[in-house]
Amino acid sequence: MSRIGLLPPMPTAMVLGEMELPAGMWFPWHEHDGHQLAWAARGILSVNIGEQYWVLPPTRALWIPAGVHHRTGATAHTVLRGIYATPDRCPVRWPGPRLVAVRPLLRELLEHLGSDGLDDDARRRAEAVAFDLLEPVDVVPISVPMPSDGRALRVARAVIGDPADRRGLADLAHDVGASERTLARLFLSECRTTFGAWRVQARLRASLPLLAEGMPLTAVSRRIGYSSPSAFVVAFRRAVGVTPGSYFGG
Repeated sequence: MSRIGLLPPMPTAMVLGEMELPAGMWFPWHEHDGHQLAWAARGILSVNIGEQYWVLPPTRALWIPAGVHHRTGATAHTVLRGIYATPDRCPVRWPGPRLVAVRPLLRELLEHLGSDGLDDDARRRAEAVAFDLLEPVDVVPISVPMPSDGRALRVARAVIGDPADRRGLADLAHDVGASERTLARLFLSECRTTFGAWRVQARLRASLPLLAEGMPLTAVSRRIGYSSPSAFVVAFRRAVGVTPGSYFGG
């Protein structure tokens, strides 16, 4: 198990760094001794935690508590801000990952904290305000567990490869040499959900990078297999708890 971002003893709570990530680059699975606020000052950041998946434009960040196993990658060319907080000096006590709104004031504070020349007192004051501005966005993470059975796995990969494919489970089952009933049972036992609910999650996950890039809802809904933007928005809100606009809004 890889550990990254070990925090040295310091008089303030935050350590900030910056790294450019080319599109498609992923860090391997790892964890940190300190809490992390994963944020892209530019570009689009993706984070996996277990089966859960987030996509983060500059208007959103993800709070990752210390010790949580995760991996981070870039959907597009991205400037990653590594923002780490020592647990004993951090007032945030969220036990699990939380999506956070990055509004203009918080963004400016994070830029300020990343600059050189701040003395410890000034840094502590700015950090206190930054922690106060961590505003959670209440969402249900999108989760796409993968089956282990070879036939179900082939179906899952086909759906992920073409989320706009509207064929039913019977047709997909025929392609992999299994019955519809067998595949339905496999998704229920191995993914802990019905195939229909699993496909919704796969489609919604496919929508996140497109939405983060600013693609219009009409194009996104068509790309992932929904007949209309309204049908897509209803499915997104039912599964995630907010509309696509609220998920990514500034």
